[in-house]
Amino acid sequence: MKRTNLTNLAMAGILAVSINLTMAEDAGQKGLERGVHKSVFGKTSDGAVVDEYTLVNSSGAVAKIITYGGIVRELHVPDAEGNLGDVVLGFDSLEKYLAGHPYFGAIVGRYANRIAKGEFTLDGEKYELATNDGPNHLHGGIKGFDKVVWDAAPVESDAGPALKLSYLSKDGEEGYPGNLEVTVVYTLTDDNALRIEYEAETDKATPVNLTNHSYFNLDGEGAILDHIIMLAADFYTPVDATLIPTGEIVSVKGTIMDFTEPKAIGSRIEQLDNEPQGYDHNYVLRGGGGELAPAARVEGPDSGRVMEVYTTEPGIQFYTGNFLDGALEGKGGTVYEQYAAFCLETDHFPDSVHVPHFPSVILRPGEVYTQTTEYRFSTAK
Repeated sequence: MKRTNLTNLAMAGILAVSINLTMAEDAGQKGLERGVHKSVFGKTSDGAVVDEYTLVNSSGAVAKIITYGGIVRELHVPDAEGNLGDVVLGFDSLEKYLAGHPYFGAIVGRYANRIAKGEFTLDGEKYELATNDGPNHLHGGIKGFDKVVWDAAPVESDAGPALKLSYLSKDGEEGYPGNLEVTVVYTLTDDNALRIEYEAETDKATPVNLTNHSYFNLDGEGAILDHIIMLAADFYTPVDATLIPTGEIVSVKGTIMDFTEPKAIGSRIEQLDNEPQGYDHNYVLRGGGGELAPAARVEGPDSGRVMEVYTTEPGIQFYTGNFLDGALEGKGGTVYEQYAAFCLETDHFPDSVHVPHFPSVILRPGEVYTQTTEYRFSTAK
């Protein structure tokens, strides 16, 4: 079977053994043994049960994932003093997710990021998509992968407890061609990395561009403007007023887009002229895609937590929570103000279906789409 140029790390070495599956109604992280623990998180308006799976590794780190949207709802990793803290934004109840949110922690697809004017032509046929972001299509449409209930099964690899999510996106769903079978495996490794492995196959040519849309705050709360970030990217793709790439690939050298050396996220943010002000740009990674390679490093100055991002993708969307405006109340009653978190979405470039010199996002029958991203957590030395 022909494979795309992305390394197929998605399912390697995963064995369904030694699974600790607890049917407790409340699977809080306290006192849970290493493994995968299941509880009911709620029901959708049409009665579908949404489960939450709690992954606990050997060092006590915890990831909580719900089957609605494949959302990473909580992620507890240690700070410099060894204290666990939750580093992702989200909600305490399913009702708040169902009410609408900016993709907190969700699997995004069938096409992450934007497609200009909600249309594309493939093999001579034109396809119309929802325009759910001004004049453009965003993150898979009205009911993308972030709003479906995924099938779930706990698995385990040598690296740590894992959860496999599966979904069949049917031909014509949200306007996309082809029946697309998708699996996503979350692994919380024993050395405190959240590994996300994606795989997809289709029976008709279709664009595919998957990512996870977690909002991170390494200090747990407050603005992230003093977080120190470095991106393994010497170029980025400029955008127009509607955040669609112009098609240019431009050097970051000597510009406010340059994070090739560590800098505070907010050090030059006031110089950006977009509204609302902040970073929301695709960076071209040095690795080029296909092999797992460094993409970013971020340090939380108060907690001492460090997050390193490795990916097989050619791009990374750096977003600074510009559209957060205090209207959402998250976990524990925390109000999410502007710049309360940052996103590092590993994927192909926005609007690649219209830009031939961008890396291709077209998956054809007989090919296998794969993508692997790791968010590795440690502390500053």
